[in-house]
Amino acid sequence: MKYLLLLSCFCFQLVHAQKINFSSAVFQTGDNPQWRIEKLDDKSWKPIDLHDYWEKQGYDNYNGFAWYRIHFMLPSAAKNKAVIKDLLEVFFPGIDDVDITYLNGVEIGRTGRMPEDPKGYKSGGRIKERHYAIASNHAALHYDQDNVLAIRVFDGGGTGGVFGSQQFIRFWDPIDYISMDAYATSFDFKKNAVSKEISFQNSYSGTLKGVLTTTVQWKDSVVKKYNQPIQLPIGKSVVLFNDLPKLDAASVSFVFTESINQQSIAITQEIPYILTPTEKQTPQIHNAKAFGCKPNVPFLLAIAATGVQPMQFEVAGLPKGLTVDVQTGIITGAVANAGTYAIKVTANNRLGKSTQKIDLVIGKDNVIVTPPMGWNSWNCWGLAVSDARVKSSANAMIHSGLANHGWNYMNIDDGWEAEKRTFDGSILANEKFPNMKELGNYLHANGLKFGIYSSPGPTTCGGFLGSYQEEAKDANTYASWGVDYLKYDLCSYRKLYPNQLNLQQLQAPYFKMNDALKASGRNIVYSLCEYGMEDVWKWGHEVGGNVWRTTGDITDTWTSLKTIGFSQEIPASYNSNNYGFGDPDMLIVGYVGWGDNLHLTKLTPSEQYTHISLWSLLSAPLMLGCDLARMDPFTYNLLSNDEVLAIDQDVLGKGPKKIDFSTDVQVWTKDLADGSKAVGIFNLGNQLLEQNIQLKAIGLEGNYAIRDVWRQKNILSTSAVKASIPSHGVLLLNIKKK
Repeated sequence: MKYLLLLSCFCFQLVHAQKINFSSAVFQTGDNPQWRIEKLDDKSWKPIDLHDYWEKQGYDNYNGFAWYRIHFMLPSAAKNKAVIKDLLEVFFPGIDDVDITYLNGVEIGRTGRMPEDPKGYKSGGRIKERHYAIASNHAALHYDQDNVLAIRVFDGGGTGGVFGSQQFIRFWDPIDYISMDAYATSFDFKKNAVSKEISFQNSYSGTLKGVLTTTVQWKDSVVKKYNQPIQLPIGKSVVLFNDLPKLDAASVSFVFTESINQQSIAITQEIPYILTPTEKQTPQIHNAKAFGCKPNVPFLLAIAATGVQPMQFEVAGLPKGLTVDVQTGIITGAVANAGTYAIKVTANNRLGKSTQKIDLVIGKDNVIVTPPMGWNSWNCWGLAVSDARVKSSANAMIHSGLANHGWNYMNIDDGWEAEKRTFDGSILANEKFPNMKELGNYLHANGLKFGIYSSPGPTTCGGFLGSYQEEAKDANTYASWGVDYLKYDLCSYRKLYPNQLNLQQLQAPYFKMNDALKASGRNIVYSLCEYGMEDVWKWGHEVGGNVWRTTGDITDTWTSLKTIGFSQEIPASYNSNNYGFGDPDMLIVGYVGWGDNLHLTKLTPSEQYTHISLWSLLSAPLMLGCDLARMDPFTYNLLSNDEVLAIDQDVLGKGPKKIDFSTDVQVWTKDLADGSKAVGIFNLGNQLLEQNIQLKAIGLEGNYAIRDVWRQKNILSTSAVKASIPSHGVLLLNIKKK
């Protein structure tokens, strides 16, 4: 439509005038196109509160279509008093999960795709705000008369409807034409300071002016503050801030105050702080202490080592059938006989050498013995994934150095499949992936592993071909391409059953694909993705899974991270090296975006330290979901701390135990193979935590050697730690009895 705009929303606060709030509507389940019209008699419809889901208002377990109708009057006086009289905004903080919104029968906006869409149903995003704009002189709009907003909602499952703290219609102000973005670029580290770019977009018809106030706070003190006059011409402007101080967990706020009516937009960010020491130049080997593979299948293990290049490798004790490339450290071949083979790996450079023992655990059920580490395309590219983007990410995995720390899986998520199968039913890749076998060879030649995605249903979540009734053919095709990992996402399989799936129905397709993978002749990690239904951690291993999703999708917000991560104690309690590993979803660090438009994660640096620490304590798969080609120094540092990664890759593979230490503090402890414990002390509160914590208060009696894992630094005390933990941050320790 001519007047329809979908507005981007960053983390800003606005003060608005000329606004009409909505708190209630009338409601009807079902679907009828006539319900959008202005003059519909809706007096028999039921009243409903707009602040909460319909399930909580007498519509338990209802999924499908429903309509809301909101009646309101817009006074012409409101337009007369408005500073800018051109546009009105209709705002809904959340709709679960697809909507089309009409004003007096005329569509003004939609989010997501309805089931009848030719491209298939697609969720609009439960937590995605709806900002729909219409011209103030739009023919459908009536002043000083009754108007009707009709909202057609489709809920695909779970909670449904319009919800949130405040819904409204209002006239735009000058500030509404300005967006301020701090997430397009990362902080730039210099020797003694940090710089940051802030971008503005002015969509008004002329230049807007104002003052930008920058304030840096550390703990409870303001350490820097200055004002800067800003002129914003039409289009995009970038402002560079230099010399922000380097302080652990300091915050910087940017407040732009527009000059016409003194309204403001504000962004506050935590300045990244680097904890991991600089990598040593001497050789250091970082593989897990054990590596699993089935017998008589292609074997691939790249020695993960940091240090000055060039480097050469030696391996003693390799079983028959395996060889090592002394220049690259890539071990290939096949092992005929099951068993555990202890090998000794040595890395040499001009400054010295390093050795490490690794147990090769070869057995029919030993696809993996530690959680996989790598990358998945979904959280950055979504359905826009391509061969070029996978190769770019693979090259970045190598050249950034992350592969030298054990990150090795390169997994393509949804969006690779062709529209049709071949005449014999074989799956094909679409035009974005011209040669899957060549891609697999490319990855393997660099010591990386190749992952792919499918669904047990007829279609994937993105509407592409699934593996329903073609499991054996698909598994054989994957094997011919050299695939090492399959994410198997439930998606449309649920539509095959009109009622909720029972356990047997849920397990059946996973059993079937497991049989196909076993017969394929490759060592393929089997990742079950059914969002934790029916306590999958209790039976994922039974159907052949190596890892299994325990939750719904994660997003780059503290609420999502906290809700998912800190609810994993029970699922993770089933983890072990000979059973499998719960997967609380992919990592949300770096540049993410689920499509072509990426942004820097909305998690603060402290929240990212919490993210990696908690996932490592959980023995969770570590799957990056960012654009690896845009790796900033903070993100690389976050992902290259080998002592942290060793907690995740510990050969016991156990999950942690949780202690609710106080209202805002949780302590998670994990037993490690060497007899020590990994301990995470998490500050879930909104203020800095400064406290001496006695180890006996978390159940550890006696004296211990204590090490700060992120800082890779020993703590002198043997019975207590001085915790200074930022809001939403963590202190991660390794504790061993003396």
